[in-house]
Amino acid sequence: MDEEILKSLLMRAKGYTYNEVQEEFQKDESGEMALVRRKVTEKYCPPDSAALKTYLELNRDASIVEMSDEELEKERQRLLEELKNLEDKK
Repeated sequence: MDEEILKSLLMRAKGYTYNEVQEEFQKDESGEMALVRRKVTEKYCPPDSAALKTYLELNRDASIVEMSDEELEKERQRLLEELKNLEDKK
């Protein structure tokens, strides 16, 4: 499986922040387009259990497909804790 896809699924499963950039341009006196305003907003994408389920299906055995929503949520919490511990060690 493509490592980049798995990495993206895991990021989506954990939740992440990103910067949204809005730029406004206007013609100046010489007729060239010039940047008038630039706004950067930090956004948060919350954890996604569907992404976690897909990640687990692709990265582990097929029995995960049969997990209930409660079992998936427990597994999600366990994985988030494990990832947090790994990041704390770095």
